[in-house]
Amino acid sequence: MIDEIRTARREARELGMPDVPFDEATIMFQDEARFGRINSPNSCWVKGERPTVYSQIVREYTYVYASVCPFDGTLDSLILPWAFSIAMNIFLAEVAKRHKGKNILMFLDQAGWHKAKDLEVPQNIRLVSIPPYSPELNPAEHIWDELREKYFHNLTFDSIGAVEDQLVVGLCDLENNKALVQSTSGFNWIISCV
Repeated sequence: MIDEIRTARREARELGMPDVPFDEATIMFQDEARFGRINSPNSCWVKGERPTVYSQIVREYTYVYASVCPFDGTLDSLILPWAFSIAMNIFLAEVAKRHKGKNILMFLDQAGWHKAKDLEVPQNIRLVSIPPYSPELNPAEHIWDELREKYFHNLTFDSIGAVEDQLVVGLCDLENNKALVQSTSGFNWIISCV
């Protein structure tokens, strides 16, 4: 994977990504996750009483797209109702807008919509695929663990809107806590390869 990062940087330099010296490129890792109204009760402990934890099985979902920079803890996220190329286009446009004037190397898995023919990649973003079947290489996966553990632990929701409201709270907290995002996503092999 380290060689792939170095190769991607060299190729992007050769392509002449716009306006910014490539040495100032931002490396980000992208992923998406599904959140919904189905919950899995987890064990909990309350001194002196037996806790009640509700469970529900309602098949309503929304998707969160996120990209994380393991070097400075920057997290960009969007909540979108689908997971396909149109939603990916919206997300990439938003990341490009938030990082206007920067070149971004975005590492992502090989989901079908990441390689779709109608995918519109902004000029300042270069997409690089991580090896297949290797989610452990993607630090963005740890964002989902953090959200589920801290913001969705043993909760049920009356509507998909309530799920989205809880996602907004969690994602805003994470976007504003760069130190936590950096410690969660700053894998040693990523930090040492640049």
